[in-house]
Parts: sequence; structure tokens; C-alpha cells
Amino acid sequence: MTRTASGTSSALLIPILCLLLILGLIQVARPQLLWRANARLQKGWVKDPGATEPTAKGYAVHRITGVIFLAVATWILIRAL
Repeated sequence: MTRTASGTSSALLIPILCLLLILGLIQVARPQLLWRANARLQKGWVKDPGATEPTAKGYAVHRITGVIFLAVATWILIRAL
């Protein structure tokens, strides 16, 4: 088992970060896929989940957020290795 600089175990940290990196890549490449998954979860309490779809500008914000997230997650992964 490896240790990070702070002394915590990274055995579980690395697979979780890899999963989050995959989700971040999906958010940058195809944010519509994440919205569709979320829309299915909203069916119980939202009358029309299709009406909550973001506009083109909303998807652009999702992509920018995804790029920032990928940068931070990659930095954390590199530090954990």
C-alpha cells in the first residue's frame, strides 16, 4: 500500500480519481450524456425533465467546468502517485 505526502493511503484514492477523470472527460466531450442520466433521475419530482435541458451556453459552462475539474483531478492524481 502506498502513502501520499500527507501520510494517507492512496490505494483507494487512485481508482476513485480515475473514475472521476472519466466522468470529467465525458463532461467535456459530451455533457448531454450527463444531462440525460440526470434527467432520468428527476422524473419522480420534476413534471417535465426535458424542460430542464441547458442551452448551448449552459453546455459551454459545463465544458469549462469540466476542463477545470480535469486539471485539478489530474494534479491530485499526479501528487498521489
